[in-house]
Amino acid sequence: MVAMMEEKHQTESIYAKLTRTGMTARELFDALPPLPDRRVEVIEGKLLMSPMGSPEHTWMAVALDHVLWPFYRERGWLGAPGGLNICIEGPRDSLAPDFALVPPDCPRWGVGELLSSGVLMVAEVVSPSSVYTDRVEKRRTYALGRVPIYVLIDPVADEPSVTVFSEIKDDAYEVAVTEQIGAPIMLPAPVDFELDTSIFKM
Repeated sequence: MVAMMEEKHQTESIYAKLTRTGMTARELFDALPPLPDRRVEVIEGKLLMSPMGSPEHTWMAVALDHVLWPFYRERGWLGAPGGLNICIEGPRDSLAPDFALVPPDCPRWGVGELLSSGVLMVAEVVSPSSVYTDRVEKRRTYALGRVPIYVLIDPVADEPSVTVFSEIKDDAYEVAVTEQIGAPIMLPAPVDFELDTSIFKM
């Protein structure tokens, strides 16, 4: 408990000190110590810290990884349900998707981040606290970073759904296909996989 309080105090102190220096959100992100119980991101110039998701949130990301695992292993790709940060080339925002699919030679920004232009696909699971971030801001940011496919798993929508965004033009996704959770949906090239979204029924 004392260690947690000290870590919280240290983080708040660093944040307050750096804020007074007029540093950017990205510079604040780079200066933070590891926060294993927090998701830390830079989205559209804002530093966001959020708690880890609910068990259901995590299980959906794991379910996606589980169903794709044989497929992406056959192609020599790597997948990760959480735990990665992706540096958006250009603004250098840093996003932590709920799932990422990458080739083994995906370029990096420094040691800890993958460069967005090398990523094949990302997925986010919407939670009540991340509705605008996942539906709007991350959609814009992943397109800006040239991530070919953005999968939005939205169990909190009026009709729970999955939307696949693809085909980037003028820094925005041109194509959006939505299916209710339970129906199949196609993950287009470069993935080319029909996803049975019933895996997201919790």
